[in-house]
Amino acid sequence: MSLQLNRSVFGDPAHAGNVLSREEAYGLLNEWVKNERLQLHMKQVAHLMRCWAAEKEGLGEADQWRWEMAGLLHDADWDQWPEQHCKKIIEELEARRIDPEIIHAIASHGPNHFGVAPETKMDKMLYAFDELSGLTHAYSLMRPEGYAGMELKGVKKRFKEKAFAANVNREEIQDAMQRAGVELESIMQFIIEKQGAVC
Repeated sequence: MSLQLNRSVFGDPAHAGNVLSREEAYGLLNEWVKNERLQLHMKQVAHLMRCWAAEKEGLGEADQWRWEMAGLLHDADWDQWPEQHCKKIIEELEARRIDPEIIHAIASHGPNHFGVAPETKMDKMLYAFDELSGLTHAYSLMRPEGYAGMELKGVKKRFKEKAFAANVNREEIQDAMQRAGVELESIMQFIIEKQGAVC
């Protein structure tokens, strides 16, 4: 099954700045994603994106929501339409005349799968957070206290154990860090500190 999108331009530049309201975005999430674990993953990535936009990029409220929205909807079609993953949500957002930057971020969150290279900082951070967020959450589920007291060394140890969260692609995570120009350990620490707020 090929998930290649076979295009690199998404949306209409005339729609720059257009976003869904929070209610619309969560309405789409709840309608399309029935799997609660997947919903949680999407909300966690959205939270990380918002925190990064605010704290590391110094962006204002409107741009924080653009980053958050990209995180919230990046896997929206995976639950019901896995064979159309990325295609369906992109088409939906294009039909709703959403900002092309948000659509491009979603289209590029798995360059090896979709054939779209991350270009903007939003693109690169969504790619960087996606898999590592999942691995960190899997580790939290092993711990009686969850995220409380979680340490970087524990996440690093699990990252090195290929059998742990085996579906998480370590090479893609390393690729994402390189493209984003961020250190793996610093992103791990950021996720440890922020992700526990969404459980």
